[in-house]
Amino acid sequence: METWRRLLADAVTTADEITERFGIDAGQLAPVIRRYPMRITPGYLRLVEAPGDPIWRQCIPDPAELCDDQQSDPLHEERLSPVPGLIHRYPDRVVWVVSGECAVYCRFCMRKRQVGCMTSRHCEDPFGEPLRYIAETPAIRDVILSGGDPLLLDDERLEEILARLAAIPHVEMVRIGTRTPVTLPERITARLCRMLKRYHPLYVNTHFNHPREITAEAAKACARLADAGIPLGNQSVLLADVNDDPAVMTRLMQLLLSIRVRPYYIHQMDLVRGTGHFRTPVATGLEILTALRGNTSGMATPHYVIDAPGGKGKIPLLPDCISRRGDLWLLRTYTGETIEYRDVGQPATVLPG
Repeated sequence: METWRRLLADAVTTADEITERFGIDAGQLAPVIRRYPMRITPGYLRLVEAPGDPIWRQCIPDPAELCDDQQSDPLHEERLSPVPGLIHRYPDRVVWVVSGECAVYCRFCMRKRQVGCMTSRHCEDPFGEPLRYIAETPAIRDVILSGGDPLLLDDERLEEILARLAAIPHVEMVRIGTRTPVTLPERITARLCRMLKRYHPLYVNTHFNHPREITAEAAKACARLADAGIPLGNQSVLLADVNDDPAVMTRLMQLLLSIRVRPYYIHQMDLVRGTGHFRTPVATGLEILTALRGNTSGMATPHYVIDAPGGKGKIPLLPDCISRRGDLWLLRTYTGETIEYRDVGQPATVLPG
């Protein structure tokens, strides 16, 4: 068995295992785990220094997950899905959910309703419908493989996807979204990188949220990908009591550049059911962006974005490019609409562009 498969098999999945390690009441965790599964790889769990610290908050279930009345799919991914597993929000690109599992089930996951809970669809060609849709839609030039985590597929299945996409003339690029360099860096093997290298142009966006996640093992994984000629980006999520501090986020962005990963996005926490305890005010993100701009390299300054509820896409925020009306933020969407956005809840109104 490959090392990464063995480590995945050794992952912590039950409340009793957390109780044995940290001495907390398993009764607090068990009901959450029944609703939203837990999986934590041995390496990621070793990064926890104490209950409640920034790593703990990202991977250990919290009873607050069951006390949130937001929507389970506020970005309307299911409504924007023309065939199972494919999300077509923007004209020239699609997100293809190729896996329903992750090495670590992050407690703030935007697809909390699905990841770790999805059942396999048994059919002769599980990739057939998405590939047919992509092939029959010439406007699609960019395919983003997502999940779950695409790199939890074995090399052969992942290569099948990449090869079949490469055979579609109008697909110009493929992106892979993965957190394995953070949560299971052993997955980034030399064999995997040799295979990926055959399918350029290929981009990888990973997901570091805190400086302590940038370990020697994570740096080695990113180096292997970069040495294979794959440009690396990072998408962080702004999380309460994890990275909602200008000094923490600045250091994270600087360390990312040191391991050849370009900061790409800081996401405002999505309004997803079960994640409300992670949300920060929009003003917090603007404060962090202000601290980054001019105080560290421009390369270390990502876009701060809100993925607008209702499937209206990502909206970049700048301290001097959005306005406020009372308790509402006025945001301009990529389609030219203006949205009134509350920090908690759905946008109140869509105004004429």
